[in-house]
Amino acid sequence: MPDTHHGRHQTADGDGGSRFAGRLRERATALRTLDPEEPLDDLEPLRALIGDARVVALGENSHFVEEFGLARERVLRFLVQRCGFTALAFEFGFSEGFALDAWVQGEGAEEDFARQTAATVPIGLSGPLHWLRRYNRTATLPVRFTGVDVPAAGGSLLPALTPLAAYLREVDPDGLPLVQDAMKTAERFGAASMALAAPAWSRLGTDEQDTLSAMLVRLRIRLRAMEPLYVERGGRREYDIALRRAEAACHTDHQFRAMAALYAGGGSPADTSSREVFMADSARWLLDRAAPGTRVVLPAHNAHIQRTSVSFDGRLTGLPMGLHLSHALGEDYFALGMTSVRGRTAEMHLDENTTFGFRVEDTALGTPEPGSVEAAFEEAGLGSGISLAGLRGLRGTDDADGPDRIRMQSGYLHTPVTEAFDGILSVPASTVVDDLGL
Repeated sequence: MPDTHHGRHQTADGDGGSRFAGRLRERATALRTLDPEEPLDDLEPLRALIGDARVVALGENSHFVEEFGLARERVLRFLVQRCGFTALAFEFGFSEGFALDAWVQGEGAEEDFARQTAATVPIGLSGPLHWLRRYNRTATLPVRFTGVDVPAAGGSLLPALTPLAAYLREVDPDGLPLVQDAMKTAERFGAASMALAAPAWSRLGTDEQDTLSAMLVRLRIRLRAMEPLYVERGGRREYDIALRRAEAACHTDHQFRAMAALYAGGGSPADTSSREVFMADSARWLLDRAAPGTRVVLPAHNAHIQRTSVSFDGRLTGLPMGLHLSHALGEDYFALGMTSVRGRTAEMHLDENTTFGFRVEDTALGTPEPGSVEAAFEEAGLGSGISLAGLRGLRGTDDADGPDRIRMQSGYLHTPVTEAFDGILSVPASTVVDDLGL
């Protein structure tokens, strides 16, 4: 892994450059390595950056990149071991997350992970989960795992509806047919991801689509209306989980409609934000039910964790999870974006003939675009090392040359970077993982 001098970067050496690049250089710290197994002392400046934040989100500008996975695992270890974080929330199905939490708490055999769950775990999560299982064996405060996402990354309703049916079988057999009917329809178009499920959903008849939506809304309302009885029969925790699963199904159903319209070239602005607000609410759901003082590490794509809205070609596309958490938590939310100055990235292309509905193309990155945060790191003399920079102190300044874009795969997402992120971790070059498992 690339090494740079451990410590604070020196200020401008007289060769000029933009005022923003100079301020970035003053605030940046060189990290020694990305290796999670190496000592964590060089990450100590991160402690001051996050302060007392209850949720620290760790981003990446592309999935399937080796360096981002290593950096996030290393930062996770630092936050757990040095800062007392006791929960890992991930861009992974809320409903499916309970089995992974049981595994990291030590339930089952080591090989159960590979046999039962590895096929559903995103690249980059396997390493942290195995580390957490080892860590929890001797930890005074074990780290919990929770998923925050809609089921199967929006690919299927069944991971939410199947356990919900089991719950109703115990507490309300009369309500069971409603979820069973919804499951029969869901079985006809469920897939490994939203990229496959939305086109399959669009091939259902309009009447079937509307009937499914109506059943899911009725199911959620019934759970709300029957709360006292359900809690009496099954307990508070089980009820809260069941209701959240019903909400997950409703949000996913909305996402099917939104994505199908988007793929067809239409749809309402930011209609896909139903998934984003569900993820934000899942993080808050965890905080509301966790022990006092619980602090959460939340890895997800940069476009999910940023505090600002997402737009492409001037059209509002989404209100991300980070924007909702920013509004709800204020300074208790810290968004650490991750990017690379050069190297290669994993460009994703829709393809219904693949397992997950997209193919990944190993793509070379060009020279950082003027106006990008990557160009600012390079101009500041930080492009050849691993750098960590806080951005909160740069907000509200009179710099006219602050970055207005950040890499997203091989392109750029245009957004005021100092408003979107509280900090940036930059690596000099990114590489696509060898085994994508797709």
